[in-house]
Amino acid sequence: MKKLSIFFVVISVLFASCSEYQKILKSDDAQLKYTKAIEYFNVKDYVRAATLLEDISSYYKGTDRSESVLMYLAKSYLGQKDYLTASEYFKTYVKSFPKGPNAVEAKYMIGYCYYLDSPDARLDQSSTYTAITAYQEFLDMYPESERVQEATKQLEELTNKLAYKELLNARLYYNLGNYMGNNYESAMITAQNALKKYPSNAYREDLMMVILQSRFEMANMSLAERQADRFRSTIDEYYSFINEYPTGKYRKEADHIFNESKKNVKE
Repeated sequence: MKKLSIFFVVISVLFASCSEYQKILKSDDAQLKYTKAIEYFNVKDYVRAATLLEDISSYYKGTDRSESVLMYLAKSYLGQKDYLTASEYFKTYVKSFPKGPNAVEAKYMIGYCYYLDSPDARLDQSSTYTAITAYQEFLDMYPESERVQEATKQLEELTNKLAYKELLNARLYYNLGNYMGNNYESAMITAQNALKKYPSNAYREDLMMVILQSRFEMANMSLAERQADRFRSTIDEYYSFINEYPTGKYRKEADHIFNESKKNVKE
């Protein structure tokens, strides 16, 4: 009976809350809707907050209140994890109030929304590229902001994600081997391009190892008259690799490639 009573109390509260919200929604009082929207926002009821703010946004357009409405709208959608809509409202704020009290924060949040929307490295990285561009613009515009350290860290994460995607592609080519062509060359080129685009990424050692492995396999599969030169190129690649990672996780495998390559270049 006690549990049943609690159930009815909860239902009654919810019903009253819904009834109150519907009355506010139908009201013509913009100030009431704004006040209630902030109340809903503060208790993390982002859907109701956004609905009320959307309803009054045109009413307050061109007024001082519009600045606040836009920021709360953007944050309400952010709270709903609707990152793309949130980013659009932050963009609107920056465009409408470039010197506003929240302009720096809004500019940072544009990048942050796309950062949150950035998917797994195996998926399309459109949001990642957009986030990188947004963060770079933020850092150029506000190099003294307290958000610089945070933006820089997140920018590095995004860059590493793109480098990791290239590493996955390079490894895929490498694993395909001679299937329907020379995939080792494609693996090597993909890894080399990744190192050019992202020279300081967290997967540099892995990418360099793919290049070394690919050169070795290309030498192995070469015609006899070209093998010596290709094994010499493999040895050169080995020295480049160990100069950067003398005690790296691939040292044993790299040494094996070196020793096998030396056997094929003896005069």
